[in-house]
Amino acid sequence: MAKKKIKKSVARGVVYVAATFNNTVITVTDEMGNVLAWSSAGALGFKGSKKSTPYAAQQAVEDAMNKAKEYGIKEVGIKVQGPGSGRDTAVKSVGATEGIRVVWFKDITPLPHNGCRPPKKRRV
Repeated sequence: MAKKKIKKSVARGVVYVAATFNNTVITVTDEMGNVLAWSSAGALGFKGSKKSTPYAAQQAVEDAMNKAKEYGIKEVGIKVQGPGSGRDTAVKSVGATEGIRVVWFKDITPLPHNGCRPPKKRRV
């Protein structure tokens, strides 16, 4: 007989918003980084260019936050990554979620410190 899985109670968490040009992925973790819930525009059935819209990002946030509420999450921090169009809407949606307080906000988009060497000049 399989053991019944016990849902742990988590008061504080972190919401990661990865907004690319093609999709928006929302991941809710506890403070240690263990994933509690996730959702994305693609997982909700949006296809093609509709995945990258602000509306799709808003729906993804609502879905992820509803899943995370089962763990009793009350306070969250937000980490945003990427240049996508769903980015601002996603952040606003997290703040608008009932019963959840946003404590802090951080942009973690990776920036190159003059990264890789560019390709050689094009000769026409």
